[in-house]
This record gives sequence, structure tokens and C-alpha cells, in this order.
Amino acid sequence: MASADTEVMTTALHITLITETFPPEINGVANTLGRLCDGLRARGHQVELVRPRQLCDQQISGDDDLLLCRGWPLPGYPGLQWGQSSMHKLLRRWTRHRPDVLYIATEGPLGLSALRAARRLGISVVSGFHTNFQQYSSQYGLGLLTRMLTHYLRWFHNRSTLTLVPSPSQRMELERRSFERLALLSRGVDSQLFHPSKRLASLREQWGLTENDIAIIHVGRLAPEKNLGLLKRSFDALKATYPQRNLRLIVIGDGPQRAVLEQELPEAVFCGSQRGEALASHYASGDVFLFPSMTETFGNVVLEALASGLGVVAYDQAAAAQHIRHGYNGVLAMPGDEEAFCDAAAWLLEERETLRCVRLNARQHASRQGWAAIIEQFEGQLRGACVGEVVVPGAQTLS
Repeated sequence: MASADTEVMTTALHITLITETFPPEINGVANTLGRLCDGLRARGHQVELVRPRQLCDQQISGDDDLLLCRGWPLPGYPGLQWGQSSMHKLLRRWTRHRPDVLYIATEGPLGLSALRAARRLGISVVSGFHTNFQQYSSQYGLGLLTRMLTHYLRWFHNRSTLTLVPSPSQRMELERRSFERLALLSRGVDSQLFHPSKRLASLREQWGLTENDIAIIHVGRLAPEKNLGLLKRSFDALKATYPQRNLRLIVIGDGPQRAVLEQELPEAVFCGSQRGEALASHYASGDVFLFPSMTETFGNVVLEALASGLGVVAYDQAAAAQHIRHGYNGVLAMPGDEEAFCDAAAWLLEERETLRCVRLNARQHASRQGWAAIIEQFEGQLRGACVGEVVVPGAQTLS
């Protein structure tokens, strides 16, 4: 006969995931949540999704696994929404069909109403710290609200059983700000989708490049918090250092700063948002990946670039700090040191053999960073919250 512990470990859970963003929306949070949701369902769990209605949902009314709520535009993020507070709707739904555990991925009005409903019903809550909104606020002219926003985020997450963060550096930063019960849940990458074999000579020709030329690419949201001024500065520095080489800047993504960047970088190729196989081909058709952002909680694009076999230049934080060994499978600069960032990019192009080896090592490392182990760990963290056995490194077990 199986033991009680074995039965607990094999019982399928009813998990409710609450988020303001989800595929097919294009951003790192949506991508991560889509992977986690699919992975949990593949492991036999019932996953209920609560999110704002998207444009593609006009003919969808929702079902047992999907609850759509109203939303309104998120300032500075066209196409994304805050979910409307839905506490009474959630109370009625969860009283009839009680989840075993909630995972609240976003801290807006929808997430707050879910937190309050769960506390009233005695449902365990795990939260995720996916976005540095307290850092973004200063980029959008809301610097005076940064302290208030940090206070709110700390209040919100400290009322959950466990808060999951994507990188050790993020966990240290939040611990300094008195966030409690933090645990690491890293990110994976689909190394079969993002693969050097997706490189297309025809795409490089469209960019005006031969195989011997260098495509300097950037992938991400074109927004103020991404520190894109350094994108221009570092590319200009590369052109000045290597005037004899044909370098082309390829910008993949969209956002409120695109028009400004197109004026500042008239020779760059702007490809807009890409997804799936097209995105994989754009990555693999590049050579060097510039990632100047300093506000990431993780930065999924770093792993995607490594898996695609690119020479990655980034600041020593979040995903880059976790996955790049300087000079071996990428290059790093101390956060905020723009001169060091430009020098690191120049070092990559100094010798062709250097770039070739770094790219090979990047691919080899990323090919071992699959989603399966991440999803298994996430399942264990949710299950631990259900039974009151959450282990937080450096803290006592909650019970």
C-alpha cells in the first residue's frame, strides 16, 4: 500500500493562476507563465487561468479553466491591461470550486482582489515577482511614487505564503528591502526552437549582410526602462573601433520608443515584433547580442540569445549573472558602467576565433537550461504551500 506521503506527492492539484498578461501577448512574463501553465497541465494538474480579456477573446466566454475579467490600458504599455478588481466574482467562483493553491503573478487590482479573496477563504497563495515596477516608475516620470510602490509591493508579497523570484540577485535586492519568504524559481529556454541551425542566409541578405559581416542584434520591448540609449552608444563605439568591417544593427521588437530610435539610428534595420520560428531565425541570423537593460528581474531574451549561439554583451545581473561566465560564453560589465559595456562588445569582435568560441560555449550552456526541471520545481513549491511545508533558504519552515 502507498504511504500517505506518496499519495500527497502524486495527487493532482487544482491550481489557479492570476495574471494581467498571458500569451499570445509578447513579453517575458507572458512567455514564462505560458510555459509554466502548459507544463503543469502536462503533469496532470488542473490549471485555472484568471486574466483580463484580450482582443483575441471576443468570441470566448470562459469555462472551468478560464475566467476572463475586464481591464483597462496600462500606461506606457499599449496592448497590455490592468485587470479590474474582481473580488466578489472570485469569492463566488472559489466558494463553489475551491482551488488548492493560487499563483498570483501580477500585483495589480486583479492580483490584489485575488489575494484578498484567498485570505478570506483560507486558500494558500504563492506570488511571483516578475517585474520591477518600482524601478520602472522613475522611467515613466513617476519617480515620486517609487517609495510608495515599493512599500505596496512589499506589503503585497509578504501576505503570500511564498514569493518566487527568478534570480539570486533579485532575491538579494528584495531581502534588503525587507521582503520575506523568498525562494528562487529560475527560467528555462526552448533550445530546440532557439537553435543556431535556424540561421538564414536569405534573412541576412535582406539586412544587407554577407556571411563574413557582423549582425549586431537587440531583441526586446522598445521602452524607456530598457536603457536603449546605450544601444546607440555601444554600436557607434563598435563602428569607430572597427571602421573596416561591415556592421549592421538589427532591432527586433516594438514599443513606445521605436519612433525615437528610428530617428537616432537611421541605418539600423527595425524588424518589429517577431514570434515563434520567425523570432528564432532572427536570433540565429545574428552574431552579437547587445542587452543594455538594468531593470530586469530575469531577462528571458538572454537565454534565448545564448541558445541561438550569439555572443551576448550584458550587465552582470539577473539572467546574465546567472548564466554567463565572462569571456567564456559571453561578456559582462558592471551594472551602470557604460564604458565597460562598450569595451566588452569591442573585445568580442577583436578576433574572429574569440567570437566563434564564445558562441559555441553559449549554445552548449543554454542547451542544458530546459523548462522541465523548472516546472518540476514550481510544482513542488506550489504543493509545499498547500500542505504548509514551504522551505525558504535561510529561514525556518512555515507550518
